Amino acid sequence: MPSTESIESTESTASARSPETAASAGAPEAPHRSAPPSPGTGRLPLPALLALALAVFVTSLTETLPAGLLPAMSTDLGVGESAAGQTVTVYAVGTALTAIPLAAATARWSRKRLLLASMAGFAAANTVTALSSAYALTMSARFVAGVAAGLAWALLAGYARHLAPPHLEGRAVAVAMAGIPVALSLGVPAGTFLGQVVNWQTAFLVMTGLTLLLLGWIAALVPDQPGRERSAGTPMRAALRVPGVLPVLTVTLVFVLAHTILYTYVATLLGALGLADATDTVLLVFGAASLLSIWLVGALIHRGLRTLTVLSTLLVAAAATALALGTDSTPVVYAAAALWGLGWGGVPTLLQTAAGDAAGDAADAAQAALVTLWNAAMAAGGLLGGLLLDLFGARSFAWSALALLVPVLAIVLAARAHGFPSTENRTA
Repeated sequence: MPSTESIESTESTASARSPETAASAGAPEAPHRSAPPSPGTGRLPLPALLALALAVFVTSLTETLPAGLLPAMSTDLGVGESAAGQTVTVYAVGTALTAIPLAAATARWSRKRLLLASMAGFAAANTVTALSSAYALTMSARFVAGVAAGLAWALLAGYARHLAPPHLEGRAVAVAMAGIPVALSLGVPAGTFLGQVVNWQTAFLVMTGLTLLLLGWIAALVPDQPGRERSAGTPMRAALRVPGVLPVLTVTLVFVLAHTILYTYVATLLGALGLADATDTVLLVFGAASLLSIWLVGALIHRGLRTLTVLSTLLVAAAATALALGTDSTPVVYAAAALWGLGWGGVPTLLQTAAGDAAGDAADAAQAALVTLWNAAMAAGGLLGGLLLDLFGARSFAWSALALLVPVLAIVLAARAHGFPSTENRTA
């Protein structure tokens, strides 16, 4: 899932533009940064950004961790595996339902205090999950964990941007978002292995331990950023009226839905291709390619957001095509995983940057909407994937993802002036 800030402060490119260019782009003038990052150095504040990356890692991993632990969880909780699988869905639902209202309610809070509070709640929820033997209590704890994660996600990307010098904001977001592919490709297999070697409760207690470590890290090394007074009117409605915001949000919803259908059921798809034993290796290839993608996007996003978004869509579409053709060739599947990772790894950074750039001073509300839609797409992807599996079989996943990527590409190409502008329009 991606990150947002709800209604609090400035946004990257809008804050870097002059008042004249901000006005000509139709966006409100962004207020001045309250605390310029790294004064005199022009460098990324890596200790602080890596703390944010760990927050992204822990919250992303916790969301999907049950996927590899379902047999043991279902046995201990006394429910079937399909019911145990809803612990993933309820987490995403908790995030999707509360990201916008909580972000609005906490707009005046300092960013550091809010992040510490959300991570403390997250640690408590994971501890309850680990100690629970009742299904209802486990589901409640997972919902609370999703709420806490959503609150954190609602500020992480904007927090990262505000900590960095203006010309390095895109790279700062890329560093913070690096936790996503690491969690999905390395963390989930590691958590599954830990659950098998010890027990699933230990896997969740490890998440608690990492979160406690993170709390100390944030307290010691992450600079604070102030909240902001709520503006008059309805910030969310104002954000949605800004040219370019709706295309970015629509692309977010559909792109994440396509990815989630494939990722959630990748083991099932590989099993249908006769490559079930290669699941861990495929995820490692995907993760390595995703990390490369994040590095490339961080280095190039300032000059080519539109081009990178188009390329990302085409790469994921190429991977889906290779998987849809149903080949049982191991090299082809590995190549598809590499293309998928190269395409997907930088997508969170691209979409959050596009949302912030398009919305200008309304970026915090726009990114709160982005977090909500991201998690709604994740929840819907799991449900839709289950229906596709029952009705059409595992091979339908890749075809469905490919079909969803067609409107994604069309919207990105059409949003040349606002949303996914060409370089000259973005810098104008």
